[in-house]
Amino acid sequence: MLKEEKLFIREMPEDCLPRERLEIVGEKALSNQELLAILLRTGSKNTNVMEVASKFLNYFNHLYELKNATLTEMMEIKGIGRIKAIELRAAIEFGYRIQQSTQLKLGKVSSSYQIAQNLIYELQDFQQEHLVCLYLNTKNEVIKQETVFKGSLNQSVAHPREIFRSAVKYSAARLILAHNHPSGNPTPSESDILFTQRMQECGKMMGIEVLDHIIIGEQVYISMREENFFASD
Repeated sequence: MLKEEKLFIREMPEDCLPRERLEIVGEKALSNQELLAILLRTGSKNTNVMEVASKFLNYFNHLYELKNATLTEMMEIKGIGRIKAIELRAAIEFGYRIQQSTQLKLGKVSSSYQIAQNLIYELQDFQQEHLVCLYLNTKNEVIKQETVFKGSLNQSVAHPREIFRSAVKYSAARLILAHNHPSGNPTPSESDILFTQRMQECGKMMGIEVLDHIIIGEQVYISMREENFFASD
């Protein structure tokens, strides 16, 4: 029995490689055929992977039918063997589970005091500054907490673009900044004040409100909003 010859995506002309197109233009710009070809990875003898993907899609009248497509049905398509069918079945189920999942929420913010008490335990013993950002939805529920920077806080190093890039990624409506002072004294420095004001300005341009900047000391904290370090809204 002759060993089956396989055609890989990389053997196709470079200007129509689905994986390269995804990297350049993003997955939303790809056709169903291209996305399926990426999952299939290989074609079969005399049939490249894009042709196999086309046959697969033509076999089913609508993408919705794939939710309940059996391994046997998939394997009826030329170029789809047992392994490919299993992998596609797994991909479909995984996609379904992602669709059914809900965004993780880490509790609702009711006050700066509440946030500070949680962060004092986490940050007070660090020997260098850690800048933490809490990303909130429109209900003030924390959807992500992320340490975005370690080191001395200043405008040139802790750049707002890193913080707002994550805010956009998590679809945050608001955010709260917090960082520790290893000295134990939470009094804001000039750099803290300038950085906070810059973050406020960026937030206004982005439509993402900066609710507060909390500085953590040794068992104490300062809310820069409550202490009137924030520019007037």
